[in-house]
Amino acid sequence: MDPCPFVRLIVESLSLKLPQPTKASGASGVHPSATPCFCKLHIKNLNFPTQTALLPLSTSSDDHSPRDSSSSAAGFHLDPAELRRLAGRPLVLRLSVYTGRTGRTCGVAAAKLIGRVQVSVGLDRDGANSRPVVFHRGWMKLGAGCRGEPGARIHVVVRSEPEPRFVFQFGGEPECSPVVFQIQGNNNVQQPVFSCKFSADRNSRSRSIPSDISHSRGWARTLSRNGQRRGRERKGWTVTIYDLSGSAVAAASMITPFVPSPGTDRVLRSNPGAWLILRPSGGHSASNCNLKPWGRLEAWRERGPIDGLGYKFELVTENGPTNSRIPITKGTMSVKKGGRFCIDNQPTSECGGSILRSPIKGFVMASTVEGEGKDSRPLVQIGVQHVTCPADAALFIALSAAIDLSMDACRVFSYKLRKELCHDDQDLFP
Repeated sequence: MDPCPFVRLIVESLSLKLPQPTKASGASGVHPSATPCFCKLHIKNLNFPTQTALLPLSTSSDDHSPRDSSSSAAGFHLDPAELRRLAGRPLVLRLSVYTGRTGRTCGVAAAKLIGRVQVSVGLDRDGANSRPVVFHRGWMKLGAGCRGEPGARIHVVVRSEPEPRFVFQFGGEPECSPVVFQIQGNNNVQQPVFSCKFSADRNSRSRSIPSDISHSRGWARTLSRNGQRRGRERKGWTVTIYDLSGSAVAAASMITPFVPSPGTDRVLRSNPGAWLILRPSGGHSASNCNLKPWGRLEAWRERGPIDGLGYKFELVTENGPTNSRIPITKGTMSVKKGGRFCIDNQPTSECGGSILRSPIKGFVMASTVEGEGKDSRPLVQIGVQHVTCPADAALFIALSAAIDLSMDACRVFSYKLRKELCHDDQDLFP
C-alpha cells in the first residue's frame, strides 16, 4: 500500500520576555508578570483556523535556552493537497502576541496587542516530507523599547515532522455495503481494497460475535430489555470488512442496543449503546466465527446547549482467562455539523476528542463523520506505523463505520430511519 505524504508543523517552546517597568515609562509599580499573555498563531497563505497558546513570562538571563517556556505546543497538520499548493513557495506563520485576557468584555477586546512576528517555512525547499526540519529556534523582537531600552521579545521553536498516512474513502454510506478505496500517494488515484457488508438482524445477535465473548466474558449486555416495545430499540447492526479475496478481516458489531432512556426519546450517557470491533483470531483472515474483540466503542446523545454525539473508545486486551479494557479516547461532535473521530496522542492534536491515559503514541487515525441527514462517505486516515498488513487497516475501517453509524443509532426515536437501517416497515420513513 502506498501512503500519502502528511506533515505536522509544530510551534513550541513559547516564552515571552517583557521590558522591566520604570518610573519613566509611567508604570504604576505593577510588574508585567501579573498580566496574562497569550499568542495567536495564523498561517497566512492557507485556510487554517487561528490557534491560541498561552505565553509564560521568562525571567531567565540566558538568551539561548529559556527555562520558563510553555510545556504544551500548538501545531497544524498539512495534507497532500495543501503541500501541493505550497510547492515552490514558503508557508508564512504569523504570531500575534497580546497582554490581557482572551475574549471580549462588553463587546470590546480585553487584550492589548504587543507586537507581531513572522516565520517563513519552506516545507518543499527543505525536504520536510521526508525528514524532521527545524525552521526557527530562538528569540525574536516584537518591537523597540522606550528610549533605546530593549523591547519585548518572544522565544519560539518552529519545526516539522513527516507524518505519512494511509488514506481510505468509503464509496458510499456504510449501511449501503460500499466498496472502500485507497487513495494512492500523490497521484490521488483510487484503488479498491476492501468491501463492506452491512446487516441489520433484529432477531439474533451478530453472527460475527463468538458465543464465549457475548455470554461468559460479559462484554455485551443482554439484547432483550424488559418494558421496551418493538421499534423502541436499534440493535443487531453489523458491518463486516472483506479483503479482495473475499475473506473477512474485521467487523463492527452492535453488542448493546441503542434504546431511549426512560421518560426520554434519546440514548443518554447513562445508558449508551456499544459496538465491538473484531479482528481475526488466528491470522490475517478468518470466518465470522473466528473473530475476537480488538476494541469497544460506546456512543450516546449528549444533553445540553450543544446537541452532540458523545463517544468513548477502548482497546480490548487479553489478560489471562479474561479481557481488560484500556481507555483510548473520548469526546463529543456536533450532531448538526458532524466532525472528526480522531485518535492522536500528540500535544498538537486538532482533534475534537481527548486522549485518555493510554500506551498509544503519535497519530493513529482520523475519520470524517457527517451530521444527521447528510450523505456520509467517511474519509479515513491511518498512521503508517500502525499498519503492518491490510488487516490492520481494516480494523480502523470497521471502527470508522461504527462511529458513523452511531450518528444514526443515536437519532431521537421520534425520527424514522432509512430503510437500509431498519428491520421492518414500522421503522421506515412515513
